[in-house]
Amino acid sequence: MSLKPLSSLMIGAALLHASPYVLAQSTSDATNVTASSASEDSNARLDTLTIEGNRLYEMVASEQSGGYTVDAATVGTKTPAALRDIPQSISVVTRDTIEDQNLDTLDEMAKRTPGMRVLPNDSGRSSIYSRGYEYDEYNIDGLPAPMTSINGSVPNLAAFDRVEIMRGPSGLFNSTSEMGGIINLVRKRPTYDFQGHVTGRYGSWDQNYLETDISGPIDAAGRIRGRMVISDDDTNGYVDHNENTNQTFYGALDIDLDENTMLSLAYLRQHRDITPSNGVPTDTDGNLLDFRRSKYFGADWNNFESQSNDWIAELTHQFDNGGYGRIATRYSKRNADYKYAYTFSGVDANNEASMVALGGKVDQESTSVDASYSQPFQTFGNVSEFVVGSDYKRYETETRQGVSRLGTINVNTYSSDQFDEPDIAYTRTNNRNTLEEYGLYSKLTFRPFQPLALIAGGRVSSYDVRTTNYLNDTSGSRSDDSRFTPYAGAVLDLDDHHSLYASYSEVFDPQTYTDANGGLLKPREGTQYEVGVKGSYFNGDLNARISAFRLYDENRAAQVVENGTAVSGVYASVGKTRMQGAEFELTGTFLPNWDVIVGYTYLDIDIRSEGTDDTAFVLMPKNQFNLWTQYGFEGGMLDGFHIGGGVTALSDFHTSSSPRVNAPGYAVVDAMVGYDFTDSLKGQLNFNNIFDKTYFERVGSVSTFNMYGAPSNVVASLRYDF
Repeated sequence: MSLKPLSSLMIGAALLHASPYVLAQSTSDATNVTASSASEDSNARLDTLTIEGNRLYEMVASEQSGGYTVDAATVGTKTPAALRDIPQSISVVTRDTIEDQNLDTLDEMAKRTPGMRVLPNDSGRSSIYSRGYEYDEYNIDGLPAPMTSINGSVPNLAAFDRVEIMRGPSGLFNSTSEMGGIINLVRKRPTYDFQGHVTGRYGSWDQNYLETDISGPIDAAGRIRGRMVISDDDTNGYVDHNENTNQTFYGALDIDLDENTMLSLAYLRQHRDITPSNGVPTDTDGNLLDFRRSKYFGADWNNFESQSNDWIAELTHQFDNGGYGRIATRYSKRNADYKYAYTFSGVDANNEASMVALGGKVDQESTSVDASYSQPFQTFGNVSEFVVGSDYKRYETETRQGVSRLGTINVNTYSSDQFDEPDIAYTRTNNRNTLEEYGLYSKLTFRPFQPLALIAGGRVSSYDVRTTNYLNDTSGSRSDDSRFTPYAGAVLDLDDHHSLYASYSEVFDPQTYTDANGGLLKPREGTQYEVGVKGSYFNGDLNARISAFRLYDENRAAQVVENGTAVSGVYASVGKTRMQGAEFELTGTFLPNWDVIVGYTYLDIDIRSEGTDDTAFVLMPKNQFNLWTQYGFEGGMLDGFHIGGGVTALSDFHTSSSPRVNAPGYAVVDAMVGYDFTDSLKGQLNFNNIFDKTYFERVGSVSTFNMYGAPSNVVASLRYDF
């Protein structure tokens, strides 16, 4: 028999764990494989197994389903799986969440997401962490490309329906990646029906945002569908002269080649134009000083400009036997050009500090290709599944950088026009780094009996990393033709609403850092053990997770320190670093019209290294708490109103530098009120930091990266749907 086009896309990775939620109640005329459940309870997770199609491919996008949660994700699984059936920590940030909180870039979103830590810089140039590690790449529909804060490659969110976040190593499908996990951005897809909206916002410091989103069929039969998103985000910033502009253009086509085959093409362009600010200095002893939050220690010629272009192609096919095949590729081309001044020392007893200018250029190209096939099969009256595939990626980055010393300033009288713009020679960095990797992977989910899913997988990778230093005409390389990465997990359904899970995962990351002899360091190796309980309630409208983890990291590069001073360009592999902690997260709707996101993270770090400078780990607070909730009124005098609010709280943190810079913990409260004028016209007011809390979001050193959080501000928005 032939399957319905697209709406019955074959069993995918939701069946990786053979979730009865995933498989229950397919169409009544299915004849492939059927097994009756022993249970007569209509609330049981499994009444009938039908290997015909995966209902998770039928689920609508989060912009259509609404709310703060979805019941499935693709991150780390290759094809969709129910959240409850993925044996690792997963968060999904939906379109409603993004819009209710006015989150325009990934780093803005991460600040308010449980389990994530952001070291803020200019919007789109911040560092995003989880479990103590910075995310160094992000996926679009499972296809990776590098993400580096200084290069401004943290993405805008206008083109995406939701953001999926996996925490901890996941080397089965992303072997040469960071220890903190995977970020997967799921694109907005063209729709079968015509739809569109226009959104406008205006707020404090001339914050303004304009977005147009149009989608629908192109031909009369709906065989070809298109979508276009254009956005412009601009602000003068609360820091003097800290202007920031982000622009996005996104175009996509979905083409039904036949009833079971679809070709998808997309282009995404993102542009940034920023006047950078690197924060304020401390005194020479590392004590934070009482500057006004708008204080700007840059120059009037400070500038950062970047552009990112992504081309994506995807071909999918559903087979009559329930199998699902996918071939996809992503090509990214990016460049950045910057020059900006900042303080380069602590403030001495005469209220003086030194200033430098940093200039640089970055050119980057990346290619990723993935081909996979998943197939469900029957075992002992239950459904198991295997996934096999191959992938390829190539990252090539050219970086040039130089520094010019400007002179000394008095911090009380400094003006941004004090120094003329210098010419900067690229004598600090001038290199090319290339990473190339091929991989073969396979994953089996075996369900010996209904409540238990056993997951095992493995990956064989061949990689080659090369670096060329044009300053001293040296080069280095390291490769491996048969690097094996294992994966194992188990999910046990305790009852209709709760599952106990455990997993073991690994990852490795080739490094481009060199030692004192100019040789490349060995790849980093990460290992994680995780256990937890997941819950799903109200037909998947509310999802919960409690987890505990322990993560080991070996061979991580850290800068060598001699006589209290970091040695430029010289790194060493440190001994094992151990991360361990616990997380709690609850997202979704727990009462009619009442949505909530709440999470708590505890992190304990044991760094076992001497003679190196480990700056990032100590900037991770032991305790983090996030809350956001909103309620929509129906009926009565308040009909059409929405109210919301949230808290972001961190315990104290500090730098590892000498002298140490200590930052106290803080809690910031936000609020929102909205009103639906009609079904098509909606207005909203967002009040951020409503108690005008003065706090430091980040500390760096005596000279720089000590960043105040934003003062109290308000943003008004209006959205019209057509």
